[in-house]
Amino acid sequence: MTEPTTKAAAPSAGKPVATDPATGRVEREFTVKDRSQFQQTMRRFLRHKLAVGSLIVFLLLVLFAFVGPHLWKYQYTTITPDNSVPPSMKHPFGTDNLGHDMFAQVLRGLQQSIKVALSIALIATVGGTLWGTISGYYKGFVDNALMRFADLILTIPSLALAAALANNFSGSWWIIAIILGGLAAPYVGRVVRGMVLSIREREYVEAARALGASDIRIMLRHLVPNAFAVVVVNATLLVASGILAETSLSFLGFGVRPPDTSLGVLITLGQGAVNTRPWLFYFPGLFIILVALTVNFLGDGLRDALDPQQTRQRR
Repeated sequence: MTEPTTKAAAPSAGKPVATDPATGRVEREFTVKDRSQFQQTMRRFLRHKLAVGSLIVFLLLVLFAFVGPHLWKYQYTTITPDNSVPPSMKHPFGTDNLGHDMFAQVLRGLQQSIKVALSIALIATVGGTLWGTISGYYKGFVDNALMRFADLILTIPSLALAAALANNFSGSWWIIAIILGGLAAPYVGRVVRGMVLSIREREYVEAARALGASDIRIMLRHLVPNAFAVVVVNATLLVASGILAETSLSFLGFGVRPPDTSLGVLITLGQGAVNTRPWLFYFPGLFIILVALTVNFLGDGLRDALDPQQTRQRR
């Protein structure tokens, strides 16, 4: 009577295994979970501790700016009987010479500055992406016309041009955002155009064109998604540069205007009292620095996560 032979379990297809060299039996299987491109990007981003910390701080600043005014006891327009009071429990950031609570003023100023900065980044990113994609895809006359117009805008000092345009309007935050966003769009367009010029020669783009895909489908389906990494990084950097540009315009008197306020307006009003009432100047300035630094560090983390090859080359 023959004994039944025992067969080693067949290894799963596609999975690396470890076998016993003496018996040939499978000892254990090594399974590697497949990760999508998004999961790999998030994994690399979460390893960038400074960028993760900056993201948390930036979200707290946004929450502070948009939720804080509803929880604080004073409005930014409220005039209290406490004039030029230094920081205290009642007024954490002190008051100005009219009795405005500076904590409420900074909350409003941070809210307006963040709205302007995010709007600038959105307008410049969307406009610049379309600009660069159309220019790089069609090349020839279209490319030359769009790029020469971009060069013309970039040669003009943007702050001076923005001040001249903003001076003819009421100083609303959305007007400032449109002007500054429009002036930043050519910069994004030139960056996106460089990416599109290389992507449009790839095999999958030629295959899509051969299969009869329309130009719009090719641009939206293949070109823009593959330039997404560059677009996202530039968008984060535009937030930082946008808040600095808005601050500069408001400091010069061409940005947001009283009775509304922004961080730039508060800096302007507090510069004359920097020696006698420093809280009027330094608290708004601190929040400008915080927003600019956190967004820049966040952009560094996104760049490293979306383009790991560039990270290895830099190291």
